[in-house]
Amino acid sequence: MEDPVHISNPVIPADFPDPEVIRVGKDYYLISTTMHMFPGGVILHSQDLLRWSYAGTVFDSLDHTPAQELKEGQNIYGQGMWAATLRYHQGRFYVIFVANDTRQTYLFTADQISGPWKQSRLPGFFHDSSLLFDDDGRVYLVYGNTDIHLTELKADLSGPRPGGLDRIIIQDDPTKFKLGYEGAHFQKIRGRYYVSLIHWPRHGSQRRTQAIFVSDSPEGEFRGQDVFDDDLGYLNCGLAQGGLIDTPDGRWFALLFQDHGAAGRMPCLVPVSWENDFPVLGTDGKAPRFFSPPQKLSAAASDPAPELYGSDDFTYPEGSTRLKPFWQWNHTPDPAYWSVSDRPSHYRVKTQGQGDNNFLAARNTLTQRLFLTKPLITVTVDPRALRPGDSAGLGLLQGDYAWIGLTRYQNGLKLELRRRCREDWQYEAELQGQAAVPETIAGSLDWPDKPANLRLSADFSPGKDNCCFSYQNQRGQWLRLGPVHSLYYRLDHFMGARAALFCFSRYEPGGWADFSQFCYTLND
Repeated sequence: MEDPVHISNPVIPADFPDPEVIRVGKDYYLISTTMHMFPGGVILHSQDLLRWSYAGTVFDSLDHTPAQELKEGQNIYGQGMWAATLRYHQGRFYVIFVANDTRQTYLFTADQISGPWKQSRLPGFFHDSSLLFDDDGRVYLVYGNTDIHLTELKADLSGPRPGGLDRIIIQDDPTKFKLGYEGAHFQKIRGRYYVSLIHWPRHGSQRRTQAIFVSDSPEGEFRGQDVFDDDLGYLNCGLAQGGLIDTPDGRWFALLFQDHGAAGRMPCLVPVSWENDFPVLGTDGKAPRFFSPPQKLSAAASDPAPELYGSDDFTYPEGSTRLKPFWQWNHTPDPAYWSVSDRPSHYRVKTQGQGDNNFLAARNTLTQRLFLTKPLITVTVDPRALRPGDSAGLGLLQGDYAWIGLTRYQNGLKLELRRRCREDWQYEAELQGQAAVPETIAGSLDWPDKPANLRLSADFSPGKDNCCFSYQNQRGQWLRLGPVHSLYYRLDHFMGARAALFCFSRYEPGGWADFSQFCYTLND
């Protein structure tokens, strides 16, 4: 007899923060924050809330500012696209979000979830907004932080409706809570209006909670409270910020996210019941670690993310300008400086100069999310076209980064392990405008002018959050270079750690590196 399949939380064990999920018929669609990664506005698809695959992206680029393109010493780390709202109304899909670097509110519309998406803007800055098309034709946004606003929009969504509803519906005491309420999800269910919010505590020892408020009308009083406080037994990290979703047969769930250290913020699914028209989250107030999925599944289909990460041999049709959907670039890429056609079965990255002289400033850095629990990445890098001062290799992208790669010096190549490490006091000093923490060389050896096989292994087990780097010697042995590197989730990048393929020049542009045989495996 076939074993039953169970949902395991986090339902998507990787960095897909601020999830917004909708159902269209039997199909579920999820959008999450993508910040400084492009293409942006990644949308996932599922038919069971368990197995997810890529449905498309909302935009390839936004404004081509110097910061979005890593030019002139600028960047948008920790900024970019935040907390989108996704809706389907009268045959069209709608996405609204703010970009925290431009301080603009963007509206995208499409007839198909896969696009193409048409961009426009809403005048104003609507933080963590949530869109509601009401049954009477009126349209609303709920948004804000600490003070939660409800604003009526014009029917064409071109801006606030003159003379329309515009009010604060929920307020918090800023002396008691660090950020108060935010991350709104506004929904009309069974004729009533529900606002779901994350509730941030004042003190770090308290975990965030989920709050829900309800009213009989947009003009009425919204009454509610914190309704869910649980951490799945993981380091006091609460599950919060998400909306409610129903299944075709009438069951209800909440899709929330949970911080998982350096691996990022991960969607979790929580069963919902109803009492007196108010949602009750969890089972006896707890989020189950395992539970039966909304639909019957076969045991062979139990991997929740079979297409959300992956290996790549970089074999694409001639002239391809799009890679497999699990790839994203760090900041807006420049297609003139990367190719999978110049050398078949290789990803080629050319150096550009103009300030791309270190790992965090390297343009066209190609990234993937790192999934729980012990991801293992291997790749081959060919350095023979590097010029003096160029580096190329495999990195772990975050503020406290590390990378293993080949650097060409005047007298030859060296295989190096470089990293940036900040203690807590250094990090706080940097936030206050003091000098940035320098990069250090933590391992180095001479390397012949030929390709190198490199490996990144990370461990996101509770209390671990570290990684190490290795290379393969001539006898086929994998040898570690440098120390184990500690990983931290910090607000400077505001994103889970990622594997990264990079190439940059400290002096003269025009060199390049070729990457091949990218292999991604997971271990529990």
